[in-house]
Amino acid sequence: MKKDIRNEIKSTAHSKYRCQYHIVFAPKYRRKEIYGKLRKDIGEILRKLCDQKGVEIIEAEACPDHIHMLVSVPPYISIAQFMGYLKGKSSLMIFDRHANLKYKYGSRNFWCRGYFVDTVGQNRKMIAEYIRNQLEEDYAQDQISIKEYTDPFTGSKRG
Repeated sequence: MKKDIRNEIKSTAHSKYRCQYHIVFAPKYRRKEIYGKLRKDIGEILRKLCDQKGVEIIEAEACPDHIHMLVSVPPYISIAQFMGYLKGKSSLMIFDRHANLKYKYGSRNFWCRGYFVDTVGQNRKMIAEYIRNQLEEDYAQDQISIKEYTDPFTGSKRG
């Protein structure tokens, strides 16, 4: 049975998260540049850059004049930081592989200045369950570590 990675909860050392974003961005002037060899190279470049940042590509589609991606971004990276990194580095890498494009784009900006981003659904029930479990875990942890402190001067116990 195939695992549905859209609903998968990820973990870092101290957090659990599901930060998924649908992002869309386009080449400058919406030029229909993404086809053939360039399409394959852009796909490889975007995958490599996502891997370097620990961002998981859930789904992606390279259309002739824009890119759609559904990604899972770790909570320590803001979506703005990630998009700046992705578009900036990928522009440089695209121009390195395809020097002829420099004449069309001049300032070495392959992508349009902006982008579209939308968060992917929230599951209130799962969030409520996480909060409930977290409270129970905190309470259990407190019970394990409760110490009775004795006042060294009076010998009485404090609560």
